[in-house]
Amino acid sequence: MKKDIIFHPVQGIQVAITRSVNEVAEEWNVIVINRNQEPITNVFVTSKGYGNTESGTNSEQRTSTLRHFFPEIKAGEHVVVEPIMPDVFHLNNEYWVSYFIGNQIYDKKFIFVPDSIIEDNLIQISPLGLEGVVHE
Repeated sequence: MKKDIIFHPVQGIQVAITRSVNEVAEEWNVIVINRNQEPITNVFVTSKGYGNTESGTNSEQRTSTLRHFFPEIKAGEHVVVEPIMPDVFHLNNEYWVSYFIGNQIYDKKFIFVPDSIIEDNLIQISPLGLEGVVHE
């Protein structure tokens, strides 16, 4: 049963929304970064967006729920989860990450609140060499 599972606090895992610019356009991607000294396995990421419409009419807007699986993210490595469009930056963008280190399960929700993905909040993310917004 779920109540019998011990969930330790998540450490060393980050979700970043990164921007790269090429000669045609800007590209935005969601990336999971493993800053731990050991690999994480059976990584499951669920993503969705929700909130009010951009027009301010107080009508609810939701995106599709997407699910991604990665067998392993090595120590100090990262994976691109999915592209993201700036059209949804006005929503809550939620990424629920579950994974194992050894036999222990970890899980955490990373929520980028509306309009947190803006130019003023972009930082340089090493070792990716990209700029973006990081959530720990």
